[in-house]
Amino acid sequence: MGNLSKDDALYQEMCRVVGKVVLEMRDLGQEPKHIVIAGVLRTSLANQNIKRTDVTREAMERVIIALAGQ
Repeated sequence: MGNLSKDDALYQEMCRVVGKVVLEMRDLGQEPKHIVIAGVLRTSLANQNIKRTDVTREAMERVIIALAGQ
C-alpha cells in the first residue's frame, strides 16, 4: 500500500468512508440510501473540530458530489 498513486489512495479512502457510514447506519437500524449517506458525510465534514487528513476530506467531498450531485 506504500506506492499508491494519489488517485488510488483517494479511491480507497472514498470506499472506506462510505463503508464506515453504511455500517454505522445499519447498526442504528437506518436504511443506507445514497442521499442519506451524502447528508451524513456533509454533516460530518461541517464539523471543524474533527481533524482529518487532506485525502479523507477530499474523499468525503467527492463522495458527497457523487451521491448527491452537489
